[in-house]
Amino acid sequence: MTKQTRSKEGFTLIEVMVAVMILSVVVMALMQMYANNTHIFSSLEKQSKTNQYSSFLIGNDTYGFEDTSISLDNLVQDFDMHNDLRRKLKEIKVELRYKELDRIDLSDASSTKDENLKSENSSGMVLEVGRNILKAENTSSSLLRFKIK
Repeated sequence: MTKQTRSKEGFTLIEVMVAVMILSVVVMALMQMYANNTHIFSSLEKQSKTNQYSSFLIGNDTYGFEDTSISLDNLVQDFDMHNDLRRKLKEIKVELRYKELDRIDLSDASSTKDENLKSENSSGMVLEVGRNILKAENTSSSLLRFKIK
């Protein structure tokens, strides 16, 4: 009497179910990572654009110390750039808000008791510290500005 040994010709149902579960967990983890990266990159892109708009404000002496609504084209009027880019910037409306935080009279900063030196240091200059808020589309940026009068 010889025993016939049966060779294993396929996977059992349990083995297939375990393999499918492992694959689904790995695929779901990869999809979650992709979604997180997409969200992070879109946030970075918005912040990058807002920082660029803020840099336009820093480079412009005309705007910034008053509350106003303008297009970005007005901020970059002194810059040398292509007409296509200028047209795109003209469509983007921004709102500038300025709030004076502190005003320092530099003539009062002299702490000397000698009247002769005090009169030499009294220049009548005023240092103004303010905050600019640049609101564009769904983002905003804040800058501290210093102005000497």
